Order: sequence, then structure tokens, then C-alpha cells
Amino acid sequence: MNVVIRRARPDELHQVVGLVSDASQWLGRRGLDQWQYPPRAGRIKKGITAGEVWVLEQSDGELIGTMALDSRADPEFWRAEHDPQAALYAHRMVVARKAAGHGLGAEMLDWAGGQAAQAGKKWLRLDAWRTNDQLQRYYLAQGFEHLRTIKLSHRGSGALFQRPACEVATPRLTTVAGIHAVTRRAR
Repeated sequence: MNVVIRRARPDELHQVVGLVSDASQWLGRRGLDQWQYPPRAGRIKKGITAGEVWVLEQSDGELIGTMALDSRADPEFWRAEHDPQAALYAHRMVVARKAAGHGLGAEMLDWAGGQAAQAGKKWLRLDAWRTNDQLQRYYLAQGFEHLRTIKLSHRGSGALFQRPACEVATPRLTTVAGIHAVTRRAR
């Protein structure tokens, strides 16, 4: 399986929203309250326009994953003592169910950590849904440290994680025209 990670194009908004919507439905079927509202297409569109939304694309052109990566710390979560400018922040990471279980999420996080390092940042950070214990365990298994959990009545997210920004040596990551391509061989 060959997979490329690249910036999403404006004409792919519907596909990116579809990936997030599918993930929301899957979470709901599992009894989780995470993302149980329509995807915020306007926010995703702004991220695509800003070059902050990335997609995983198979060799046949199908999009099988997405994530947003930016330098904006959510002020409700990351305060001055956290040195918010010292990190890149990952948001809305999704791998399509048909592609799940092949380590693509881990590779996306490794890639994002490399992007943070290349940008001169110290950390890759994210906030996870407070009630999704399985997701929080996943991030711990990916080398993230749980800093704390903030409970805000108007937010479902709030479990704060970070790991050092670094480029991970892996034969599956290559650089093509300034964009990293994640190459995986079928097993």
C-alpha cells in the first residue's frame, strides 16, 4: 500500500468533512460522545485554505486519512507557562476505518513530530477527548505525556498531551518536492 501525506486541496473539502463525519459516526456506534455533532466544515475549509489540513492519499487517489497541524495554541488549554509558541498542535486526526490497524495514525504522528522539529519547535501537542480513555491510552503508547486534564463545561476535549518534536528515522518516510510522502508496502 503506497500512501502519500500532502496538503488538502480546496476541492477536497467534502472528502475531508466526510472522513471526519465517518469517524464521528463510528465513535457514536461505540457509545462515545466524542464528535457527536456535525463536522465544522467552515473551520476545516479555513484550515485547508491556510495550508494546515493534511490528507493521506492512496495511489488510486482515495483519501484515507486527515489531520490538521498548526501553531495556534488553544488559549483555553495552553497557558503562558506552557510556552505555547514552542509547539505545533495536531487536531482532528482521522484514519478511515478501512485503513485502520496498519499503523497509519502512528506514522501521521511521527510525521507531525518531524514537521514540528523542522519548524524549530520543541513539542508536538494535542488535546484529546476527556471521555475517550482508549484514545488517551493510544497517545500514551505513541510516546506522548499526559500533562493534565482540563474540564470545561462547554468543551468535550481537554486531556492535554505532548511529546518532544523530533524527526523519526523510518524507511517509510520519504520527502517528495518538499512534502513528506509516507510509503508503506503491503504486508
